[in-house]
Amino acid sequence: MFAPFWPLLFAALFFPSLWYALRWADWGRLGERYQQHVYLGAMVCLFFLWNMRVEMVPGFFWHLSGMVTITLMFGWSLAVVGGSVVLLGIVVTGLNDWSGYFPSVMLCVVIPAAITQVVLGLVRAYAPKHFFVFVLVNAFLAGGLVFVLMAGLITGGLLLSGSYSWAELQHNFLSLAPMMLFPESMLNGWIVAILVGFKPHWVGSFSDEEYVQGK
Repeated sequence: MFAPFWPLLFAALFFPSLWYALRWADWGRLGERYQQHVYLGAMVCLFFLWNMRVEMVPGFFWHLSGMVTITLMFGWSLAVVGGSVVLLGIVVTGLNDWSGYFPSVMLCVVIPAAITQVVLGLVRAYAPKHFFVFVLVNAFLAGGLVFVLMAGLITGGLLLSGSYSWAELQHNFLSLAPMMLFPESMLNGWIVAILVGFKPHWVGSFSDEEYVQGK
C-alpha cells in the first residue's frame, strides 16, 4: 500500500517517540506483581480486540482501538510501549504486513495515546474534579475524539500515499465512519466507568481522593 518513503518517514517519527516512552515510563509501577498482571492482561485484551476487525478496502482494516482506556490506566509511555508490542505481535503472527507496521503504530498507537493524554491534562487543569467529569470527558468524549482524528489522519495518509482515491475512501470508509464512532466511544467509556467503580487502583490517572471523596 505504501511507497518505501512512507514507512521510513513513519519510522523516523516512531523511534524518537518510543525512546521517550521507554525513558518516561513508570517502570516502578510494574514492579508490583498485580500491576504487572493487569498490564500484561490489558495487552492480551488489545491483541484480541485488534484482531476482531473488518477489511474496508483491500489492505485497510478497521477495528476498535481501546487506546484511550490503556492510556488512562497506565499513562502515555506505557500505553505506547504496550501498544507497540501488541502490534508487533500481530505482525509477527502474519496478521499484518511488515510494511504497514510503522504507519500503523504511529497512527493507531502513538497519536491516540498522545491525544488522550492531552485531553486528560486539559480536563485536570480546567474542569471540576468529579467522577462523572472524569468518565464522560476523558473516556466517552475522548474515545470519540480519538476516532475522528484517527480517521482523518488515516484518510489523509492514504490519499497522500496514493493508495486509494478520495471516491474509494469516501464510499468504503468515510460513509461508515459515523457508525464506527459510537462503538469506540462506548467501549472506552463503559470500560473506564466499570474500572473506576470496581478497580480504581488499576486506573493510574484516577484518584478517589480527587474525584470521589467529598463530592
